[in-house]
Amino acid sequence: MARWCYRHRLVVLLLWVGALLGLGAAASTAGTDYANVFSLPNTDSKRAYDQMEKAFPERAGDTDTVVWKVDTGTVRDQSVQSRIQPALEKIGKMAGVGGVTSPYAGDRGAAQISANGRIAYAQITFAKQANAVPKELVQGVVDTAQGAERGGLHVELGGQAIQRVQEPPTGLAEMIGILAAAVVLFLAFGSLFAMLLPIGIAIFGVGTGLFSTQLLSHVTSVPDLAPLLATLIGLGVGIDYALFIVTRHRRGILRGMDPEESAVTALNTSGRAVLFAGGTVCIALAGMLVTNLRFLDGVVIGTSLTVVFSVLAAVTLLPALLGFLGSRVLSRRQRRKLAAEGPEPERASGFAARWSASVQKRPRSIAVMALVVMAILAIPVLSLRLGATDQGNDDASTTTRKAYDLLAEGFGPGFNGPLQVVSTSGDTNKLVQGIRATDGVAQVAALPPAQGVTVIQVVPTTSPQSEKTDQLIDTLREKVIPDAGAQAHVGGVTAISKDFSTVTGDRLPLFIATIIGLGFLLLMVAFRSLMVPLTAALMNLIAAAASFGVLVAIFQWGWGLSLLGLGKEGPINAFLPVIMLSLLFGLSMDYQVFLVSRMHEEWVHTKDNARAVRVGLAETSRVINSAALIMVCVFLAFVLSGDSGAAMAGVGLAAAVALDAFILRTALVPAAMHLLGKSNWWLPAGLEKRLPHLAVEPAEEAEPLPRPSAGGSSVVHGFVRDAEGAPVDGAVLTLLSKGGRQLDRVTSLADGSYIVSVPAPGTYLLSATASSYGARARHVIVTDEPLVHDLELTEGEVDAVN
Repeated sequence: MARWCYRHRLVVLLLWVGALLGLGAAASTAGTDYANVFSLPNTDSKRAYDQMEKAFPERAGDTDTVVWKVDTGTVRDQSVQSRIQPALEKIGKMAGVGGVTSPYAGDRGAAQISANGRIAYAQITFAKQANAVPKELVQGVVDTAQGAERGGLHVELGGQAIQRVQEPPTGLAEMIGILAAAVVLFLAFGSLFAMLLPIGIAIFGVGTGLFSTQLLSHVTSVPDLAPLLATLIGLGVGIDYALFIVTRHRRGILRGMDPEESAVTALNTSGRAVLFAGGTVCIALAGMLVTNLRFLDGVVIGTSLTVVFSVLAAVTLLPALLGFLGSRVLSRRQRRKLAAEGPEPERASGFAARWSASVQKRPRSIAVMALVVMAILAIPVLSLRLGATDQGNDDASTTTRKAYDLLAEGFGPGFNGPLQVVSTSGDTNKLVQGIRATDGVAQVAALPPAQGVTVIQVVPTTSPQSEKTDQLIDTLREKVIPDAGAQAHVGGVTAISKDFSTVTGDRLPLFIATIIGLGFLLLMVAFRSLMVPLTAALMNLIAAAASFGVLVAIFQWGWGLSLLGLGKEGPINAFLPVIMLSLLFGLSMDYQVFLVSRMHEEWVHTKDNARAVRVGLAETSRVINSAALIMVCVFLAFVLSGDSGAAMAGVGLAAAVALDAFILRTALVPAAMHLLGKSNWWLPAGLEKRLPHLAVEPAEEAEPLPRPSAGGSSVVHGFVRDAEGAPVDGAVLTLLSKGGRQLDRVTSLADGSYIVSVPAPGTYLLSATASSYGARARHVIVTDEPLVHDLELTEGEVDAVN
């Protein structure tokens, strides 16, 4: 497929451009129909909402607030009323507004004015939930209310619908993420064309994925959070997948391969790993389905579609673009060096090679240091508290935060998160009295009943995010309502947040077990090993704990939060663990696959674990670190999205990817694999026979056993010496076929001499290993005559053969 795409590059490019433009035109014509169907079946808050919707359909929508404060006098002054009242009346007449409750309307409105008379509020009830209210309507409400301001009169607005219109322009975070990724790619490649390739692939993948998701929103429920998360994950994996393939392709050209053959080889090796890695990401995302939180279904659809299109672009469009570029995928300096000096030797060098050798020499100490760092970072996770961020966590400059603070100043901290006790039967007066007598209750007010349903507004003495407010909800449900003999349910935004946190916490173990189990099975089938997937599962758990520790320290404890401009500390969003763990486990598997697939490739050829781990790390660590740096840039850019959930997810994922790539995959995983030795690749024989074959590396071409030539078999002989010319006694020399089969194995004598048998003329791989020396492997071409081939071993050298 790679060869076909390379040779028919114009056709492939036109097909992708046509698909992108066609889907874009269709999506633009159809528009969006994102629906935030937030439902928590079988919870008390959901039953309360259902009763509210039945009895008060016009009030079941989102309720937002207009708050105003005067510097002098009171809000009852005629000069203030003459400006505020007309604005409220105009808002009440807008289509989509269910009603406006004014503090100037009779005796009931007096409760909406603070005790000192300087702060008042009006409630605006929309006909729909916040995410379904058109932004044009919300903006009209904001403009009308703030148009009443004058010197000494301050007007602010709060609520879920209001929050949506103060977000930054769509696309700002994406553009900054792409620019940061471009800088990293240019530094890594030194070539403008090579830099543009991964970005182009990511744009095609994300674009087709988002347009497809937009079209699907008309036939299934897709929340408006889905495209934001799909863009976040799509940009990351799209750039990374193309980076892995382009790096392998460039290495092939530098080692003397024809550009077409190099592209085919890159797709047949790294491209296979991309297919496998994309599959693991989709499986990890699909793990969200086991939580039975239906609003996440649309998130799974959107993100998985984007990942699928990113993988397809990487394995079809990328080879076509490589065909257009040819050798220009290298920098000018590299092309000049290649023309002047010829192909580079097939060996890893530089810092990556030195680090790989260091890990091999000191695996135990490096593993302990990495574990200590991750353990320290994970300590804050012990105080993790799930909940819901509200507008008290917004930046201090936003109107929602100002409105929140004004309400807390005028009416108490619990006023921003009132509870709604929805009663359908029993003595309402007794229930109201019982609630009023409960510790932690500041105000109680029963609204006029409708259709047998009475709504009792309860204002706690503590803020919505306080643990004491959660305890009050439990007290009302478990003691106060049963004692009153009433049939009632506790609802409201605060109660919904508490129920969501409880449901998420209860289902999290099943979710984690599901994605870890599926990842374990996939890696076991791919690498024919028990220890590789077990190591990966443990590393994923360590990465998750450390990244959530960072998240708690920043967002819950407030460390450095002001530097990020993300407002005030508070609990971690309850939905974040599910989404973040899905993405984290998928991305961690990506790095594990790319790292271990190279190690496995070397193990298949040499059966030398130390060499396999050393070569795999030396050849992949740089590209994995570059890919991780790009991911970190993309994720951190979403701090600018204006969405607190996306910002929290961006910081959490950036921390997770950085820790996973720079500490776990670069240090802890290879150190552990050195300590485990050959048991890394052990699989029970019975299991080996029953498991299907799913190779990440390309299958070896069928290779017949060599037959002796007419003149008989030949030999390779010579001496093994060290850098000083001294003979190396006891070195193990192995002759392998091109397919990786061992043909002969001998040990060098005291004088360093050796002789191995060659069954027939051809090309073979001859490797030499000795304790305290680096391994050496070379391709040898044998004719009918004996071949003299001396080998020099250097202490600690890394010699990586492609």
